[in-house]
Amino acid sequence: MNINDILKKIDADEKLSIKEIVFLLNLQKPDALILYQKADSIRQKHMGDEIFLRGIIEFSNYCRKDCFYCGIGRSNSTQERYRIPEEEILTTCKQIEAAEQTTVVLQSGEDIQYTKEILGNLITKIKSKTTLAITLSVGERDEETYRYWKDKGLDRYLLRFETSDKELFKRCHPDDDLTTRINCLKAIKKVGIQTGSGFLIGLPEETPEQLALDIQFCTDLDLDMIGVGPFIPHEKTEFSTTSNPFDKETYFKVISIVRLLNKKSHIPATTAFDTIDPNGRNLLLQRGANVFMPNATPKKYRDKYLLYPGKPCVDESASDCAGCVKGRVAALGRSIGKGPGHSIK
Repeated sequence: MNINDILKKIDADEKLSIKEIVFLLNLQKPDALILYQKADSIRQKHMGDEIFLRGIIEFSNYCRKDCFYCGIGRSNSTQERYRIPEEEILTTCKQIEAAEQTTVVLQSGEDIQYTKEILGNLITKIKSKTTLAITLSVGERDEETYRYWKDKGLDRYLLRFETSDKELFKRCHPDDDLTTRINCLKAIKKVGIQTGSGFLIGLPEETPEQLALDIQFCTDLDLDMIGVGPFIPHEKTEFSTTSNPFDKETYFKVISIVRLLNKKSHIPATTAFDTIDPNGRNLLLQRGANVFMPNATPKKYRDKYLLYPGKPCVDESASDCAGCVKGRVAALGRSIGKGPGHSIK
């Protein structure tokens, strides 16, 4: 087995085996650099050189779930909770639009105070006051709710499955079920919402084979967007004393492999990569990613939405982040995406 034979299969759109994906995960330099270069060339060929900017508003840190890796889980009694008022969300959306960010990502914990009607009304108002595409990420809801939001104007939904291994999923999510999560993703796709999902890299005791299965599972879902990030232990969770079994380079190889197998999916350079490497998101954009998601959450709330420790940009304002991202895009010799950046599938 060698990298050139595997890349020929990629070019021929042939499905890789789990052994072949594990082989790619274990690549060392200089073969790892060949992998990165191939992922970047596939990104350029299929997605172009535009980097689409999608501003995130973390509008609530209340959550009914208690995932063992997440800093805003309901058992974290030290966490100060907040909900951003609707008018402040709408003002922030206008700032996102003014900063050439063409999508707003409304993200929260699973806060059941936000009913389908409340969020439906918010979607309608954002659509009436801006030209933004809207991505919603608020957890597991039923098909009727997803359809209702689609009718109100919702463009996309993000719901990560985190791991495709049922036993590992249960260890991480004591009050959840992988089958329920996957059924939600199927419901989102069924009602015609552009669907995003993804997984954590390096949950406790995860093996390369399990990680390869996550990559394959993600590919089989045929997603419009794939968001992947490293597991970083949080001191206020059940996994506080655990460690990530993979090294930093593995995280980047995952993104490149995901690009090789998902040529026409949007892949964001997720914020957590800047936690493991100050240049992390820039490297991702040179290794397969094509979307940047600057934090647009008003500064006074940012340090209260810490899913993991060491989260970057918590001391910056939305305008600081907007300016920073433009500089990063320019430094890469790329252009900011025009239009909503919808799925090309």
